[in-house]
Amino acid sequence: MLTIWGRANSVNVHKVLWCCDELGLAYERIDAGLQFGRNNEPDYLAMNPTGRVPTLVDDDFVLWESNSIIRYLAMQYGQNQALYPADPKVRASVDRWLDWALSTLQPAERPVFWGYVRTPAAERDPAQLDSAAREVEKLWRMVDAHLEGREYFEGSTFTLADIVIAAYARRWFGIAELARPTLPELERWYGQQASRDGFRRHVSAPLT
Repeated sequence: MLTIWGRANSVNVHKVLWCCDELGLAYERIDAGLQFGRNNEPDYLAMNPTGRVPTLVDDDFVLWESNSIIRYLAMQYGQNQALYPADPKVRASVDRWLDWALSTLQPAERPVFWGYVRTPAAERDPAQLDSAAREVEKLWRMVDAHLEGREYFEGSTFTLADIVIAAYARRWFGIAELARPTLPELERWYGQQASRDGFRRHVSAPLT
């Protein structure tokens, strides 16, 4: 059985758990990170020297970095699945969004999420938060334009790109205090992903 180390409220753990659901994979999840600790202990660092979550253990194979983990799971256990299409052009397009999510979207949205969700109201800097939110808004406007005329991010089927971007979109749509513009294509697409069983099980919980 697969073992996944990581706390259930981590966006990067969300991706892996949702991917497992889409592939019908059984796993054991062990809490690690933030209030649970363990990720800075020697046995964890021996598996994952970054000290971050998640970490996947599959028999004698250990892998860290959430997007690498879901790629591996799709290739190892989803050969007949469409999550990670074999066509080089479609796969490259999926990979583009996975890379963009880590290189661009996550660094931009992290200050907004931490500022509104994990920082007490009395300690917030409203001007700084608003500035950060407007930067993230630019990225979601780009996504909204990309989704026009598309049911999914790439191709005609649900892929890893939809899992990864929807996990971050949960944060964008889940912060009640955040002023958001109307982005109809993004909202349509997000509503579709939010109806999937894996999203409801692992991503839809209140933000913490």
